[in-house]
Amino acid sequence: MKTKIPILPAMMAGLALLALPGRGTQISAPARLDALKIIRFLDKIEADSLAKRTAPPGRMDFTESEFNSYISYLIAAEKEPIMKELRLKLFDQNRIEGKIFIDLKGRNIPPVLKPEMSFYFEGIFATEAGRIRLDFRKLYLDGQRIPNLVLDIIIFIAAKLGKADAGSVNDWYELPSGIKDLKTASGLVSVYY
Repeated sequence: MKTKIPILPAMMAGLALLALPGRGTQISAPARLDALKIIRFLDKIEADSLAKRTAPPGRMDFTESEFNSYISYLIAAEKEPIMKELRLKLFDQNRIEGKIFIDLKGRNIPPVLKPEMSFYFEGIFATEAGRIRLDFRKLYLDGQRIPNLVLDIIIFIAAKLGKADAGSVNDWYELPSGIKDLKTASGLVSVYY
C-alpha cells in the first residue's frame, strides 16, 4: 500500500483530487478559480483533521469541469515532466473515462515506446478503509486496445526517469486525512469527509 500519492499513477487512476498541489500555475483564470475551490476545500479538511476537530460528517460536490480544472492545475503546479494532459469524464457508480497525454520526448526510452502517447481508459474506482484504487476495464493506446501491463511499464519508466518509487495501476492509495470516501455521478464527484 502506498502512503504518498505520486502524481503520475494517481492521475492515471483518475484520482487527482487526492494530491495536494503547490502554488502557481499557467492555466486560464476561470479554470484557476475552479481549481482553487477544490484546493481550499482540501486544505480545510486537512487542517481540521490535523487539529483533530470533531465535526459532523459532510459531503462536498464538485463538477466535472471543476475537477478537470483542478487536474490541469496540478499538472502545471507540479511541473509534471511526463504527463502533460489528463481529462476525465465522470459517470454514475464511480465509473470514469479519461484521456492521458504522455510526453517522453528527449528521454532515453526503450524503442518499443513512442515519445508521445495518448491513452484512453475506462474504469471504476473503489474506496475501502481510507484507501482508493482504479480498476481499469478498458485501456487504449492511440486508439488500439492494450493490456494494463503496458501502463505499468510506462509508470515504471516514468518513475525511473523521475528517480521515484515505481507503482502499479493495481496499487491502493491512501486518501488524504479527513477524506472518508469519494463517489461519482454523471458529471459530478462527491467527497465525503
